[in-house]
Amino acid sequence: MEIIAKGEASWDGAALPAYPTTTPEITVARITIPPRGALPVHKHPIINAAYLVSGAVTIVAESGRERQLRAGDAIIELVDAWHTGRNDGDEPAVFVVVYAGSPGIPLSVNK
Repeated sequence: MEIIAKGEASWDGAALPAYPTTTPEITVARITIPPRGALPVHKHPIINAAYLVSGAVTIVAESGRERQLRAGDAIIELVDAWHTGRNDGDEPAVFVVVYAGSPGIPLSVNK
């Protein structure tokens, strides 16, 4: 086993919130950012972690902090903080993201 991300804080150092006390719901999603594309500004109301399968991405928080990711990198995402991801490269950037939420709680909310 190779652990590629583990922590009690998101990539910007903010402590992760406690898990909801309701029934858990785990979601695994594949997200693709096309070449020269970007995700809308959004935030996650739940804890999630992402693994970049291919490509490269720059994650930009509303605070201005940035994090560069390359294929094979993993990240514990921001919770309840506005951010975006952009692909400055010439190939699609593909993430696999695992969300730890509860039924009825959205995975993300666009600004």
